[in-house]
Amino acid sequence: MLSPAEILKASILIVDDQEANIRLLEQLLSEAGYTQVSSTMNPMEVCVLHRLNCYDVILLDLQMPGMDGFQVMEGLKTNITDTYLPVIVLTVQPGHKLRALQAGARDFISKPFDLLEVKTRIHNVLEVRLLYKKLESYNKNLEQIVVERTAELRESEVRFRSLTELSSDWYWEQDESGSFTRVSGPVLEMLGLQVDSLDGVGSNHMTQGWNHEERAVLQEKIAAREPFLDFVFNRVNRDGSHQAFRVSGQAIFAPNCRFIGYRGVGVEITPRG
Repeated sequence: MLSPAEILKASILIVDDQEANIRLLEQLLSEAGYTQVSSTMNPMEVCVLHRLNCYDVILLDLQMPGMDGFQVMEGLKTNITDTYLPVIVLTVQPGHKLRALQAGARDFISKPFDLLEVKTRIHNVLEVRLLYKKLESYNKNLEQIVVERTAELRESEVRFRSLTELSSDWYWEQDESGSFTRVSGPVLEMLGLQVDSLDGVGSNHMTQGWNHEERAVLQEKIAAREPFLDFVFNRVNRDGSHQAFRVSGQAIFAPNCRFIGYRGVGVEITPRG
């Protein structure tokens, strides 16, 4: 919601070729408490003035020599920085009211002026105008926050990947069935795997050469959805060579607490002869 002070600080431009009308409106607005009121008797200046000052409302006389109010409104529509046309037309001809509204005016004030009507219509249009500006500003701020957060997330992901690459030989993720869904580093080649699970369930060739007691312990932890830190397991290859690995991992859960897999890091710790 808007406070009365916010409305009274709104910027207002009066456009009329009759000085008496301008003085009357200036006095009325001043007595009502408005503090930012300006005026011009030259309709040619309106578009430039609005681009410079971005008025919250323009009180625009329709019948002026050289350039009438309808032409001024068409010029205001070219202001690409402000898609909202904050115009209240001033007219003595009832037939012009509908045409003005169709041309984009927000409201109209009839001449001769009814002072209560003038104050009420200006207040109502200003209230809508200022709320529109607040919403527009909020949306821009929200868009900027989204851009900044997205950049932060991307930077964080890059740092995370760099950290895992420095601190381990590989980073891995598995789905709920135990199949590798993401691998960073030579883990598949080192383990002799394609898309099999880390614990070897359901794969005959995975059991070949592994220490079955170590594998059983790892299988229990995974089945219980427990995290494991620096778990060491060994493997004897077909050529008789020995490999040792150290892995850490933790279960991944969806927002509804459903288990969706594991993620972790690993490193080969085979002693080098």
